[in-house]
Amino acid sequence: MKVNTLQENEIIEIVIYSCVAFLLMGLVLILFFYFSRKKIIQKELEKKDLEIQYQKELLSAVIITQEEERKRIAQDLHDDISSKLNIVSLNSHLLTTPNLTENEVVEITTNIINLTTKALDNSRKIAHGLLPPVLDKFGLHAGVEELCLEFSSSKTVKVNYENKTAFDITDNDKHLHVFRILQELMNNSLRHGKASLISIVFENKNEKHWCFYTDDGIGFELKNNENQKGLGMKNIESRIAFLNGKMTLESSINKGISVVFNF
Repeated sequence: MKVNTLQENEIIEIVIYSCVAFLLMGLVLILFFYFSRKKIIQKELEKKDLEIQYQKELLSAVIITQEEERKRIAQDLHDDISSKLNIVSLNSHLLTTPNLTENEVVEITTNIINLTTKALDNSRKIAHGLLPPVLDKFGLHAGVEELCLEFSSSKTVKVNYENKTAFDITDNDKHLHVFRILQELMNNSLRHGKASLISIVFENKNEKHWCFYTDDGIGFELKNNENQKGLGMKNIESRIAFLNGKMTLESSINKGISVVFNF
């Protein structure tokens, strides 16, 4: 009887210890999953915060760019258009002066015609800067062709352009962003990169348009974040984000720049 009782006590102890062990293991597993889940949630929140911060930076870049563009247009209108129209107005009043000679009338009239012609030319340039008419009428390919010709005509840089895809003219609103991206890249290549050769290639892969942009300029060090945080690059990033595209940028000192993006 004593042996049976001892065996029963041992069995009870084993069961109790087993239960306690299982409970401890369960508690450890619960704590492990709790803290693991907490860590995962924390990382997800940090990722979301970074995404929100990035979106804020892009939005800020867009707003700043828009304001800079408005200032530039306002300055152009004031300097080129308003000033010339003011002189036209003064000359027009001079025509009402009594006892003007025929030569004076001809001279004043010629001034009015010349100033009006210049004002019209300048207003066309401003309108062209806002929405290139070739792009609006004939699509992205024609718009980029004209852009490349404009840069090449400066004799400062040679531009090689090749298009291996077709663009739907009904997507002109979106393609205007592509045009502005290339405009910004080419300005950077010329002004900052001191490039003498620019290459632009459009291709179609996996039902997406791809743009390959390179130059032979002085380039810059990618490790220096300041080179990538300029207003121009933020503006480019914001436009590509609007197009639901992705961009890769490669550059190094004295080896130019390479930009690839899809849209």
